[in-house]
Amino acid sequence: MDLSNIKMVVTDMDGTLLNSKHEVSDQFFELFYKLNQRGIRFVAASGRQYHSMADKLEVIKDDVIFIAENGALVKRKDEELSSTPLNQEVKSELLAVVDQIDNAHVMLCGKYTSYFDGNSKQFLNQLKEYYSAYQIVEDYQKVTDEIVKIAVYHATSAEDYIYPKVSYLEDKLKVKVSGRNWVDFNHVNAHKGNALQKVMDQYNIKPDQLLVFGDYYNDLEMLQLSDYSFAMANAHPNIKRVANFETTSNDDFGVERVLEKLL
Repeated sequence: MDLSNIKMVVTDMDGTLLNSKHEVSDQFFELFYKLNQRGIRFVAASGRQYHSMADKLEVIKDDVIFIAENGALVKRKDEELSSTPLNQEVKSELLAVVDQIDNAHVMLCGKYTSYFDGNSKQFLNQLKEYYSAYQIVEDYQKVTDEIVKIAVYHATSAEDYIYPKVSYLEDKLKVKVSGRNWVDFNHVNAHKGNALQKVMDQYNIKPDQLLVFGDYYNDLEMLQLSDYSFAMANAHPNIKRVANFETTSNDDFGVERVLEKLL
């Protein structure tokens, strides 16, 4: 495996760059500075909101390209590179469907803040890890902010209890099981693959110059863009089938081990 031509590194966050405690390792930051010195660009791509991603990467955020909300928002420094909001009618239809699912909790995700109805304190404690900027509202239908993603949480299994009841919406929305507890809904054109392709075009990056890491379904399209796509050892089995390579788990420095080889 020859990584000598790599000019851009892209990594998912939860389950990939972040360990199980939602931490970025000190080792990664040391490697990042070496990548930066070599002119290798770094892209963080997540289902998280921009502010949550920036908080995790605070010390390097000015040198990071952020693909947030599964690709619905792309930002670098103070520049918004692209935004792909949901259609209002589709948003209303989805909220009505999710309202009928037992134990499902909803977040409306604007570009820079999110909205929660406050009905579950347990869910509120969960979302604080992923959404550092949020507001509690009484009625989702009255939220006038531009919504780029709707995230739905199930404490047991989103893939088993939410996805089967909403999969029929895939002709209208990008529906992604983004983790054990989450299903994310974006505009059909808003996914990490489309967002990353825009970044690649801007910086003239080819598939053999791109190194990508991921672990779950919302990473699928961006993994397919790279000749050097890596699934984590903890990745969903279907992601391992798509990726060209595999590394160790997020708790065993899977990203860092490959970056060491790159450097």
